[in-house]
Amino acid sequence: MKRLVILISGRGSNMEAIVKACAAEGWPASIAAVISNRPDAGGLQFAADRGIATAVVDHKAYASRDDFDAELARVIDGFSPDLVVLAGFMRILTPAFTARYERRLLNIHPSLLPAFTGLHTHERALAMGCKVAGATVHFVTAELDHGAIVMQGVVPVKPGDDAKALAARVLTAEHRIYPQSVRWFVEDALVWSGDTVQHRDGAPQQLLLS
Repeated sequence: MKRLVILISGRGSNMEAIVKACAAEGWPASIAAVISNRPDAGGLQFAADRGIATAVVDHKAYASRDDFDAELARVIDGFSPDLVVLAGFMRILTPAFTARYERRLLNIHPSLLPAFTGLHTHERALAMGCKVAGATVHFVTAELDHGAIVMQGVVPVKPGDDAKALAARVLTAEHRIYPQSVRWFVEDALVWSGDTVQHRDGAPQQLLLS
């Protein structure tokens, strides 16, 4: 039975999708805790209402990123996680932190990496005239929005799309591919080959949505 710790900064819609899928699909896993860097994060109440332990490590209380990450790691480790899941956690993590959880730290990014790392992904995709967009689940490394890709969800860019409309379509894909990726991890279905990761049985690692 794998233990999962999920990190959020806000509403935590991807966290909600993972919690619900874990329960509905009977994963060999439990959600050990939901942790936020913001005490007002809406997702904390969702977790508490379901009997999941919650904690807050307020980044504003720490003088440096290193100090914050050290305390965050201490709190995370108190829950003995097999996997740490970043679900809308809006902090850039230090190399020491990412190394501590190497190959057991997942993130989702709202673009088809390696395109459009960082912020404002949807605006940039539209400005470039992209015909498709999407989201990527990947293992976290010290380099921002890099690391082995677990799964990507691809959505069309439709005529008349603005950033809000495209973001909503991409979020639908996120809610599909993130729970699936986490499930693969807890089922030991992911196999490393050098710096890349594949499904052990060759399951498709791309989801196409209309």
